[in-house]
Amino acid sequence: MRIRNLLLAGPFVLGSISLQAQQKTNLSLQDAVKIALSKTDESLLADAKASTKAYQVDVTKNNRYPDFKLSGQYLRLTNADVKLKSSDEAATDPNAEPASSPKVNQLILAQANINMPIFSGFKLRHSIAASENLYQAEKANAAYTKEETAMRVVSYYAALYKAQKSVELLKESLKSSQQRVTDFTAMEKNGIIARNDLLKAQLQESKIQLSLDEAEKNVRLINYNLVTLLKLSPETMVEVTPDNIAQDLFSKSVKPEAEALSNRKDLEALSYTQKATEANIKVAKSNYYPSLSLVGGYAFIDLQNVVRVENAMNVGIGLSYNLSSIFKNNKDVKAAKSRAEEVKLEQSILTDRIKSEITEARENYELSVKQDKVYSEAVNQADENFRIVKDKYDNGLSDTNDLLEADVEDLSAKINQAYAKANMVLKYYELLDATGQLTQSFNLN
Repeated sequence: MRIRNLLLAGPFVLGSISLQAQQKTNLSLQDAVKIALSKTDESLLADAKASTKAYQVDVTKNNRYPDFKLSGQYLRLTNADVKLKSSDEAATDPNAEPASSPKVNQLILAQANINMPIFSGFKLRHSIAASENLYQAEKANAAYTKEETAMRVVSYYAALYKAQKSVELLKESLKSSQQRVTDFTAMEKNGIIARNDLLKAQLQESKIQLSLDEAEKNVRLINYNLVTLLKLSPETMVEVTPDNIAQDLFSKSVKPEAEALSNRKDLEALSYTQKATEANIKVAKSNYYPSLSLVGGYAFIDLQNVVRVENAMNVGIGLSYNLSSIFKNNKDVKAAKSRAEEVKLEQSILTDRIKSEITEARENYELSVKQDKVYSEAVNQADENFRIVKDKYDNGLSDTNDLLEADVEDLSAKINQAYAKANMVLKYYELLDATGQLTQSFNLN
């Protein structure tokens, strides 16, 4: 008796464990996007690249400050032979022997040098301008990466809603098909219908079961990709419903093309890159000019028993000029100009591409609105058609083929309606993405 009770309780225990292993959550799209922008590797990498550029700006700015160097040496000398000749002896007797050599065992040197740039053909100023523009370009690239990440989340939500809705509708249809097979089996045994009609009903049940298995596989796969992107537990199951979507979505106005171009972060990044290339042209041209700097220093020298120099301070102007730059630097300038021309062409190509994306996104959205209206009407038509065919079949005025076909059309219409509604939301978000308004639409701040 005890074993029997355990066997009866087994399915309930396993069901409880399964429910605990699969953590269902009703996560809103806005919250999912917020998580994605703060936790995904792509967003974190984009922010890290922007931080790197910010540090590089500081490194470039540090070149404005003087270099201050300290150096010192203590040298131990072994058997140094130092001969000194007095000035009087050297003047009166050219053949005179030098004075006795002092004992020298060590040499101490200490130096302090300062070098402050004054003028280098405005190279430093333009280098700072180039690095600052590259930093702004990287920030815009980071924002664009986050726009793309947000769009991935939206696409996953739309796909997951379609798959989950398909599972729901197919389960309802499978339940009806199973009941039909049960009824047909009894009718076939009593000789009311031919066996061929029963086989048709069983075949339709098998097809629905296969479609259901495929839909459930899609749910698991899409959900896995979504929770992996959001860095959630692999056991998390996100349930997508119309309530997950912002209710005021379609009230968000879409900006016209001119404003959309100024909103696109990828185009903004290229604009800053263009400014950086123009600054790099000036950096290359600065090599034609000499470099001028203020120099100063202090020296201490102590050669044991020979000489001791203290407080030897110096200050002056340093001038340097690389004469070879007159001939070589022309190529550097041309290369910088060529790079600037490349970026201009990239801007032109991207501008045309964005215009095309906006037009396509707008057309796709308008088409999705029309499709949603048609499919909504089709559901009512399919329901009414199935009701009429079912009445005819019950009264012997229609055959099994008509009944099964009407059932399939009814199921197909409901699935198409669910897809159309999800597609309409997706296409509107794609339109916001094309106009550079996607992340703004979630009011993440």
